[in-house]
Amino acid sequence: MNRLLDDTFARTRAEGRAALVAYLPAGFPTVDGGIEAIRTVLDAGADIIEIGLPHSDPVLDGPVIQTADDIALRGGLKIADVIRTVREVHAATGRPVLVMSYWNPISRYGAERFATELAAAGGAGCILSDLPVQESATWREHADRLGLATVFVVAPSTGDERLKQITAAGSGFVYAASTMGVTGVRETISASAADLVRRTRAVTDLPVCVGIGVSTPAHAAEVAGFADGVVVGTAFVQTVLDAPDEAAGLESLRTLTTALAEGVRS
Repeated sequence: MNRLLDDTFARTRAEGRAALVAYLPAGFPTVDGGIEAIRTVLDAGADIIEIGLPHSDPVLDGPVIQTADDIALRGGLKIADVIRTVREVHAATGRPVLVMSYWNPISRYGAERFATELAAAGGAGCILSDLPVQESATWREHADRLGLATVFVVAPSTGDERLKQITAAGSGFVYAASTMGVTGVRETISASAADLVRRTRAVTDLPVCVGIGVSTPAHAAEVAGFADGVVVGTAFVQTVLDAPDEAAGLESLRTLTTALAEGVRS
């Protein structure tokens, strides 16, 4: 496990709470604006940040994150900008910074090259949402050598034997999707989320973080009752999209993060 991630989960456990894990795409609304947005969320109480690597075909992401990805890509975002975002955010905050990506952009860029640059920028690891564990050996070899965590996604449909395989190969934490389907705001947290966490904990000692559909302080408090981490993404992105200008967006992000941080502590 990446030491910074390990220390973060140890601290939140010692405080008797779940970690607040925030997601925002790189380059949204601009590269510089995205860096400032991410720093704001971390300064306001998030413990870990997932920086999205925008992709032209984000099959796991709902319309809100797809819109943000499109804005970033139309703005000319490159992988170098994603690495710069990681570097500047980590240098400014000292918090664990992961990249959440589909496999195709990393494969085309070069897995070893990407892992090397991510580690040099201070990155804690990578969440690879569509990389099958049985095809991940090459990536994991580079990641392990460089001290990067490899986080895999599990879902309510993941069987117990498959959970064993995935968690044995993963590191850092396990990303548990609360429900089947794409990312997005939902009114309630699926009842299957708690059961998925229970089944995952039965086969691994890795922390289990729940995402997809978590958007309010009440959701955060509910999930914090049974998971090690609470992942929020769409709500942050929507906050930026709804803001009339950058300053208002940052203030709204600060307000939302503070409320969610209170939620995971309740």
